[in-house]
Amino acid sequence: MRVTPPKHPSNSRRIPQHQEGDEKAKPEERYTDEQCRAIFRELTTFARLKNPLSIISPVQFRDIHDSYSALLNNLTSRQKMIRRRAKRNKILKKAGGVGLMVSHSALLIALLVFAFHSMIGLVAAPAIMACSLGFCKKIRMESVDEWLKTRFNRENHGEQLDVAAKGIYILINDFDTMSRMVRRLQDEVEHRKAVADLCVRNGVNCEIFKELLREFHVHDSNFMEQLEELEEHVYLCLLTINRSRRLVLEEILATH
Repeated sequence: MRVTPPKHPSNSRRIPQHQEGDEKAKPEERYTDEQCRAIFRELTTFARLKNPLSIISPVQFRDIHDSYSALLNNLTSRQKMIRRRAKRNKILKKAGGVGLMVSHSALLIALLVFAFHSMIGLVAAPAIMACSLGFCKKIRMESVDEWLKTRFNRENHGEQLDVAAKGIYILINDFDTMSRMVRRLQDEVEHRKAVADLCVRNGVNCEIFKELLREFHVHDSNFMEQLEELEEHVYLCLLTINRSRRLVLEEILATH
């Protein structure tokens, strides 16, 4: 919590200026009595407020993390299955092509033998050979076209899963980092709330109040830096979500 001294009612100065020989004055000695009372009222309000960083409990955050981890595992498993299927189909396609050529070669030889042993062998042989080769070529082209179409669809599906899995993986890492940052700040806020509550219960004219002002004065800049770092990380996390969603949509639209 940033403690900002209120303006003095009699003038516009926020904090009385130090005298030349007062450079090493303690923070709590720089405020007037009225400023201390105003700070005390602010501390009273702060001690009663709910910690804003505890809106989502660690259990809820863990549930979110586990759900994204399960989604990542599902996407990864699906992607591996598609790759195995594509590899298997590639092997089967090569084996099927070889078998197809062997069977048509055997058919061609049988037809040639039959044709050459017939009375019109010399006339029919070239025609039979041409028809057989044309039939073989047609079947092979249709098989290749169908295989290419299936492979294209599976490859696109695999690319979509790959983009989605990468986005989820980055998001999980961002969530882990953000969780550590929030937990650290949450502990700091709870500590300050506890000290502020103790100060409120003991009144403004006490050593605890002076110690609290010293602590806030020493750690205020570091606390604000952590808050700004968390804000920047949340912003980057949102950018990652939007970027991953856009890439997945682009992959889906590219297949239609």
